[in-house]
Amino acid sequence: MSHLLDRLNFFRSNSVGTFADGHGNTTNDNRDWENTYRRRWRHDKIVRSTHGVNCTGSCSWKIYVKSGIVTWETQQTDYPRTRAGMPNHEPRGCARGASYSWYLYSANRVKTPLIRARLLKSYRRMRASNSPIEAWTKLQQDPILRADYTTTRGKGGFVRAEWDEATEIIAAANAYTAKTYGPDRVFGFSPIPAMSMVSYAAGSRYLSLLGGTCMSFYDWYCDLPPASPMTWGEQTDVPESADWFNASFLLLWGSNVPQTRTPDAHFYTEARYRGTKSAVISPDYSEAAKFGDIWLAPKAGTDSALSMAMGHVILREFHLDRQVEYFEEYARKFSDMPMLVRLDEQDGKLVPGRLLRADDFDKKLGESNNPEWKTVALDQKSGDPVVPNGSVGFRWGEEGLWNLEEKASNAETELRLSLILEENHDEVRGVDFPYFGGAASEHFIKCDHPDVLTRNVPVKKIKLADGEACVATVYDLFCANYGLDRGLGGEWVSKDYDDDLPFTPAWAEKITGVSRDKIITVAREFALNAEKTDGKSMVILGAGLNHWYHMDMNYRGIINMLVMCGCVGKSGGGWSHYVGQEKLRPQTGWQPLAFALDWARPPRHMNSTSAWYAHTDQWRYETLQSDEILSPTAPAGDWKDANLIDFNIRAERMGWLPSAPALKTNPLEVAKAAKKAKKKIPDYVAAQLKSGDLQMSCEDPDAPQNWPRNLFVWRSNLLGSSGKGHEYFLKHLLGTDHGVLGKDLGEEGRQKPIEATWHEEAPQGKLDLLVTIDFRMSTTAVYSDIVLPTASWYEKDDLNTSDMHPFIHPLQAAVDPAYQSKSDWEIFKSIAKKFSEVVPGYLDIETDIVSLPTLHDTPAEIAQDQVRDWKKGECELIPGKTAPNFIAVERNYPELYKRFTSIGPLLEKIGNGGKGIAWNTEVEVDHLRDLNGVVTEEGPTKGLAKLDTAIDAAEMILMLAPETNGEVAVKAWDQLSKATGREHAHLARAKEDEKIRFRDIAAQPRKIISSPTWSGIESEEVCYNAGYTNVHELIPWRTLTGRQQLYQDHLWMRAFGEGFCTYRPPVDMKTITKDVNASMRNSERHVVLNFITPHQKWGIHSTYSDNLLMLTLNRGGPCVWLSEVDAKTAGIVDNDWVEVYNTNGALTARAVVSQRIKDGTLFMYHAQEKIVNTPGSEQTGKRGGIHNSVTRATIKPTHMIGGYAQQSYGFNYYGTVGSNRDEFVIVRKMTKVDWLDRPAQVEAAQ
Repeated sequence: MSHLLDRLNFFRSNSVGTFADGHGNTTNDNRDWENTYRRRWRHDKIVRSTHGVNCTGSCSWKIYVKSGIVTWETQQTDYPRTRAGMPNHEPRGCARGASYSWYLYSANRVKTPLIRARLLKSYRRMRASNSPIEAWTKLQQDPILRADYTTTRGKGGFVRAEWDEATEIIAAANAYTAKTYGPDRVFGFSPIPAMSMVSYAAGSRYLSLLGGTCMSFYDWYCDLPPASPMTWGEQTDVPESADWFNASFLLLWGSNVPQTRTPDAHFYTEARYRGTKSAVISPDYSEAAKFGDIWLAPKAGTDSALSMAMGHVILREFHLDRQVEYFEEYARKFSDMPMLVRLDEQDGKLVPGRLLRADDFDKKLGESNNPEWKTVALDQKSGDPVVPNGSVGFRWGEEGLWNLEEKASNAETELRLSLILEENHDEVRGVDFPYFGGAASEHFIKCDHPDVLTRNVPVKKIKLADGEACVATVYDLFCANYGLDRGLGGEWVSKDYDDDLPFTPAWAEKITGVSRDKIITVAREFALNAEKTDGKSMVILGAGLNHWYHMDMNYRGIINMLVMCGCVGKSGGGWSHYVGQEKLRPQTGWQPLAFALDWARPPRHMNSTSAWYAHTDQWRYETLQSDEILSPTAPAGDWKDANLIDFNIRAERMGWLPSAPALKTNPLEVAKAAKKAKKKIPDYVAAQLKSGDLQMSCEDPDAPQNWPRNLFVWRSNLLGSSGKGHEYFLKHLLGTDHGVLGKDLGEEGRQKPIEATWHEEAPQGKLDLLVTIDFRMSTTAVYSDIVLPTASWYEKDDLNTSDMHPFIHPLQAAVDPAYQSKSDWEIFKSIAKKFSEVVPGYLDIETDIVSLPTLHDTPAEIAQDQVRDWKKGECELIPGKTAPNFIAVERNYPELYKRFTSIGPLLEKIGNGGKGIAWNTEVEVDHLRDLNGVVTEEGPTKGLAKLDTAIDAAEMILMLAPETNGEVAVKAWDQLSKATGREHAHLARAKEDEKIRFRDIAAQPRKIISSPTWSGIESEEVCYNAGYTNVHELIPWRTLTGRQQLYQDHLWMRAFGEGFCTYRPPVDMKTITKDVNASMRNSERHVVLNFITPHQKWGIHSTYSDNLLMLTLNRGGPCVWLSEVDAKTAGIVDNDWVEVYNTNGALTARAVVSQRIKDGTLFMYHAQEKIVNTPGSEQTGKRGGIHNSVTRATIKPTHMIGGYAQQSYGFNYYGTVGSNRDEFVIVRKMTKVDWLDRPAQVEAAQ
């Protein structure tokens, strides 16, 4: 019908009757149009799944399927309830999750295996007359053919391939690398196993059976706060979001809850309705700021100055002027504050030294087991030195005394917190503390005071084995460090908050820009609430504080506040650090699957920050020198001579950090040489290292023998999201076009390393093969050699947990994987199968050597109470003690596939465990035989439980984990009881008969069972809260003192001035040089700003940033945010194209000019793909980069410490961290927007 007739018919009556006394009208309208709507929303089935995107939401979703196609998704609403009087966990979800199904059938979907055409052409030519491994060998040995494909990375040129050929190339490359260089040259990077545990485990299991290197992620993402392991010996354990509701004061510090914790933000809102007071600390006017009762906007990077000033107020008003009984008792029982510190004389002055140990006394205070690891305090009544229960020395080598009972030597004791009373100290002495506030760069406020502040402290003289020594309690030194006048006289202590002295509110006001009145008010109300509620003050904090070089100071300042107020371990109180989806709740059940611990131990792990820093050659451009961060009170040593890479090399050499590759010589060949020499492998390697005939790889990262050769990236967008120093990755690791604008140390004439071998010409193109496994064509995929299409989150079976709630979720295959995609489990299974097909006759049963650092939660964590370097002749090289342990591990390469698909015998022979305890698992393995079936094929795996499918793998996790198997939970608690001497199994006894299966969580999310893996409990009485079992079950924290440790006494901590928390300004990365600042040379309008990369509203990391539905909600491509003042300075108006650059590289984006951004900062929300609407850079001539194009990773020596109780390496627990917020950039308006849409000119190899 025509439009005209439609309009005329509008006036015609279509009524056929009335009803309800004329109030209702019946018409004869045609309703066929509704069929379209009905067809759109009709579905055949609904399947439960979730999103494996590291968003922390871990939300349960309904996936609607029609005719085998996913049509849409909506939120599930069937979570188990919390408890009476508490809000429930739903509704959960956000707009990002609701847009996910767009990906499944979009043009962005990777549909088939893709191989770089030049690589495939050369391989096929070689393969025509050679075996797969021979073909790959010849290709790699021809430098022209190798460069032909490596130099074209990122320039397109993919062709479709078949699965068989793609897996053959990968298998051949892995075999060649293992044989030629060593299996540890095969790297794998995948983050956040909690978001899809089986998918992560698929790749890590394959790598572990191969002997490849599994790379960490939490530290590289810079989400790992080193302050957490320093303080608690735990990483990361936090309250669930429901516990926010129990808080009566919520301090949001750098966490934008409504934007980045969307599914859980309702708990914050409901707590506010309940009457909870909230303060928000954020440099920008964030989504969270508008919900607060008060908003504090400090200058970015000065958070530790703010927390120190708040701590100053809390100490003054609640510990000194008035002693709150609850606070004092908490500090005495649950912190290191009563412990004694030896004061060292240095240049005629006293400085805080090591914590006093039983070993320091003539008769070791009666302690024969690990006396050097048992800390000492004074008994309140007798005044005598005692060794209280709970320190790490009680954890290893004896049983029953590793607890927080108030006992010492089996006698009751009350520890003396302070020596302030005249009768308790022998004299008052000046003690030196370092001050760094005067070292701020030009972009930050300098508060000039002497770099050493002498403050008076009450001390006691104690007779020790080596003579008389002065000691003080941690508490008294802690108070002195905050600059509080306690009536002891001396300078640099304040009587008033208005004194312009370090750490007063007046001092902090100058540095942070926050008024002293606000500082005092928030600190006072935070502490007053904690006093009234016994600790129900909570801090919710995010990675924004942790992305600075001195992130530890930001975090430790806040942690100090919480411990002073007795908040940690108290429901409704504590430290709520939320970043990625870090909490892998069934951790101990997952580890045997993920790292093939059922077949071989230990696995090969590497901390990513150190690895990428070395292998992308970012160390060659290091402008931060050690003397810039060294303490003025540092003890004697060659601290200033060493570059940062040198400290990392020393740490690897002493066994503090892992090393991958470990040895310059192939470990398979070293093992053969040891066998030929008829020596045990640890002895042989030690002898060869001492003689110099064998070299550690870390000492020469640019030697070709030490390059990573193969890299798998799955479940990750390494190059498009987390890769700090993006342009260095492109230049040195990939060997392709890059935008590095600066020069290296050699070209600049700067100080070169003393431990690392310097090559005048840096290598470019270290990787032989980059394989990415993804469902979408991400930035990393664009730069890869092979891209394999993986199943989406609605097309595979998996497990998912979060920090934010206590439930375990499934991912389920609502439909079969689209196109030619496969699940990660099936992909790595197919690679394993192909590897076992191509390797016979080339590799057989081989002995590998795994270099193992001195690990946390093992006896090796008490390996080195003193810092001694064997290479300097300071001690003997003792594997596992003064150096890494060198452990022989059998690799059965022909049987790799069979081992991948079956549960190996070690779980029955050795058992399972985690975090320092172990238990028998024979019963559980038998259950898995019944559940998964057994291998019937003849061979070494016959009779073992099968691991054919992803559900089989999920069942293995669920069966072995105490969090999902009550029987295992009771066994685990019983084992812990042996160490503590206290009964703990009551925490899980009621759930002993419960075993959660995959089909259970498919029906409904299930709450996990309390386990000793975590420090909170699952209960109908309290929400999960970290530290709960430490406080209520008297289980020690896994630290040196067994308590929350506020004083860090390791030599390197003291040398770099961080024994106690202090304010450290952001470091100067020196990336704005005269050579690079073309805008200044050309007299162009520009502005120099601090570059900040917070989490975004329109995506989760880089996922969704290329999703059309989410792109329509923002500017539709890369954008940066700046203030109106800064925009005016540079002549920029809203929506202008701008260029952002420094020595590290350049990026292009649209400008968002906003009042809510603080002057001096530039926000680029993390992470916007470089493949969407990105024009060329005028500085580099290449396509504008991503957010990490203007960053460069650097490392901090204090994060390298190992073999020292809580400061010992653990995978994603402790290690160097990839910070990036100290960077400054030049921002200018672009004069020409070039989309670089001309064909690339690339020469082919002859």
